[in-house]
Amino acid sequence: MNANTSRLAAAAGVAAALLLAGCERPPMESTQQGFRGTGMVDIQNPRILAARAAANVAPAPTPPAEPGSPPATSVYKNVQVLTDLSVNDFNRLMVAITTWVAPPDKACLYCHVEGKDLSEDNLYTKVVARRMLQMTRHINADWKKHVADTGVTCYTCHRGQAVPANYWTADPGPRTTRGLAGSRAGQNAAAQSVALASLPYDPFSPFLGGAQQIRVLAPQALPNGHEASIQQTEATYGLMMHISQALGENCTFCHNSRSFASWEGPPTRATAWYGIRMVRDLNAHYLEPLGKTYPAERLGPLGDAPKANCATCHQGMHKPLGGANMLKDYPALAAVGKVAVAAPVPEPVVVGEMVVVYFGVGSAALHDAAPKTLTTIVAKLKADPRAKATVSGYHSATGDAAANQELAKNRAVAVRDALKVAGIAEERVVLVKPIAVQANVAGEDPQARRVEVTVK
Repeated sequence: MNANTSRLAAAAGVAAALLLAGCERPPMESTQQGFRGTGMVDIQNPRILAARAAANVAPAPTPPAEPGSPPATSVYKNVQVLTDLSVNDFNRLMVAITTWVAPPDKACLYCHVEGKDLSEDNLYTKVVARRMLQMTRHINADWKKHVADTGVTCYTCHRGQAVPANYWTADPGPRTTRGLAGSRAGQNAAAQSVALASLPYDPFSPFLGGAQQIRVLAPQALPNGHEASIQQTEATYGLMMHISQALGENCTFCHNSRSFASWEGPPTRATAWYGIRMVRDLNAHYLEPLGKTYPAERLGPLGDAPKANCATCHQGMHKPLGGANMLKDYPALAAVGKVAVAAPVPEPVVVGEMVVVYFGVGSAALHDAAPKTLTTIVAKLKADPRAKATVSGYHSATGDAAANQELAKNRAVAVRDALKVAGIAEERVVLVKPIAVQANVAGEDPQARRVEVTVK
């Protein structure tokens, strides 16, 4: 064998090795899904399935929040989405979202600026996060025909990353210097989006960014003016290749192989039908409009916003995260529930030499009967010009301590203002922080929302 022959043999060996590297070694697993001889078989590689399962494990849920805290809207400003949550449930969800989405080195600072008011929209990430919360609730409330009761959370797409691993923007395709005659016509470019097939490499713009009909077969034999051209048919197959990769399944997962147009097949086809329309809805009404919010580096090469496709959630599994139901642990991301009716606020009472004024959950609004009850305090102060009133606001022992203390202070200020209206000078009313914080109570007990007034 001469040198040239050796080189050719070596090149052939390398080519064969590369070709075989793309094959999957046995044994494979097959499941008969229809009549024998019709090709209704699901074929899977158990090693690939195991790797996918390991990469699709849902994280352990955050410990549940303590009940009985005030509404988040009474503690935080500019709460636009989660207005039905208590402050404890709100904070719990924020902690979870931080671990699901924010880079570890940024945490809360991914959406907030250190030293700035939390209510301010200083960063675009906060604006986007708010819109994504609205989108998540919309999916769980209005697209149950696709997500069922399992639903989705932020983790479904993000998996601990600030930007989901799978998204799409309009693809201009590879550049060509051969002029119009050398145009690829949107295909023949070995794109991962269509499993490296010779199909249009952007199946998303017409079908998931737009509403082009997904058609291959005509509704009748030998039609005139068939509604789907060959190029449109190839784009449809490109979308089907994407769905197959995204779900880790073949065509028979959704289709009857005896007639792909027939709906007399697996029920998963209807689920997929709703899924395509759900993605169109999300892209049109939630994701594409964010193009005005993102910085330029987050946009695609043609200037459009990142959008969702099937792989964004599924990531190689026909059920995202193997079907794990994270939504049950985070019902705040489900349909917006009704706010519980607040318990009535007890009237102020006189206890010996002290007046106790009660407040509503999360509120610093003074009870209508408070001015009348405070007349005993006012009378003592006017009788002794040297006397002063001490006002102490108590708060719940559960929830965010700083927020609770601020709310207690605001309640004490409301009582002080009532005494000022009654003719008592402000310098004669002293706000005193309670000495025994451990005396605070938790939950809905009115004692957790009281202000004590005494004369000294």
